[in-house]
Amino acid sequence: MNSFKPLRMPKTNINPAAIKIEDFQYELPDERIARFPLEKRDQSKLLIYKGGRIEADVFRKVSTHLPENALLLLNQAKVVHARLHFRKSTGGKIEIFCLEPDSRYLDITTAMMQKNEVYWNCILRGASKWKDDSPLELKVNYSTTSGEKTIKAEARKVSREGQSFNIHFKWETGNNEQISFSEFLEHAGKIPIPPYLKRKAKESDEERYQTIFAKSEGSVAAPTAALHFTSEILNQLPSKNIDLGELTLHVSAGTFMPVKSKTIAGHEMHAEWIEISLGSLEKIAQQLQTENKIIGIGTTSARTLESLYWIGVQILKKQWQIDQKIAVSQWYPYQEESNFTGLQAINALIDYYVTNNLQTLITQTKLIIVPGYEFRLLDGLITNFHQPSSTLLLMISAFVGEDWKKIYDYALDNNFRFLSYGDGSLLWR
Repeated sequence: MNSFKPLRMPKTNINPAAIKIEDFQYELPDERIARFPLEKRDQSKLLIYKGGRIEADVFRKVSTHLPENALLLLNQAKVVHARLHFRKSTGGKIEIFCLEPDSRYLDITTAMMQKNEVYWNCILRGASKWKDDSPLELKVNYSTTSGEKTIKAEARKVSREGQSFNIHFKWETGNNEQISFSEFLEHAGKIPIPPYLKRKAKESDEERYQTIFAKSEGSVAAPTAALHFTSEILNQLPSKNIDLGELTLHVSAGTFMPVKSKTIAGHEMHAEWIEISLGSLEKIAQQLQTENKIIGIGTTSARTLESLYWIGVQILKKQWQIDQKIAVSQWYPYQEESNFTGLQAINALIDYYVTNNLQTLITQTKLIIVPGYEFRLLDGLITNFHQPSSTLLLMISAFVGEDWKKIYDYALDNNFRFLSYGDGSLLWR
């Protein structure tokens, strides 16, 4: 259990530790979960919430609801084929779901580039059938421009911690060509659509469960708010002088984990890899300097953005260490006083980049955003409709207050589609 005693009270006088997850339940009928995407990404409905008022539109018109000179921050994470099907020597099938790289690797990109072998933390389906230490086997054929090729792989258990296993993967091709773990997953794995869709992945999910921004491989789930965006929408932005900034948060399986403790203090937040370039930081600083709006495309962008503020605070307080694995711990913002402005924090981070000759920072965050959290950088949020009792719903409540209930009631009453392939919303703080 994750014990927590806040050292200070937020301005709202809400004690984050005492928040009851039962207060963040709502009735989500099964038929309101979008099992499949719409024919075109931007055909989704769009709910707009501002100043207590709600209106509806279609997502392809989202730019008309955005202010001039805004900065949209998008998550360029790419979903990998994280679901692998191995077999025992006796023929029994074991599903291995790749969660995150072993701690021996500096970052997720380095781990994805490993050739011939890698250590990965995984969840097993059918783990009880794999009782001995014998390796599992996998063989798959794939086509290339030079002809048909074969991958042979094995998986061995190294250790277990809770529900996850550390797995040692080894693979080879028939012609002794060395391929990376990224390439291995691409050929041997399946796209890991969310479990609540209650169906197997189809060929169409290969495209539709990736955003048009997807570049950086490592996520096991899509940053779904960005699934609505099309090139047509992006082409509308320059007319309002709206800029785009890129960042990365590799979505982990923890994003689907419901809060099972009675109060949020008992929930252990999952760590996720984040990456931000100097160029994107400079765009954020420019927005803060000119007092123009910063809008996150998705809760992943919001979590990354707010984590950047707290990294800057640690630098200003001389608490930051260059080898710090977790950049922002779960409860750091609730236990540390900070009167630094957003601009001061981001400028401190930019100075850190310059001093250390960095173009990109790759680290991890465990930040949890719950009611009582004081947003430091985020003005607007584009997001989907989230599961009951989820940390994502808690973040929405932190952003819009008790009106989250009014927003979700409106969406349910007006036939909005929910969860990953569902409709979107534009929320203002």
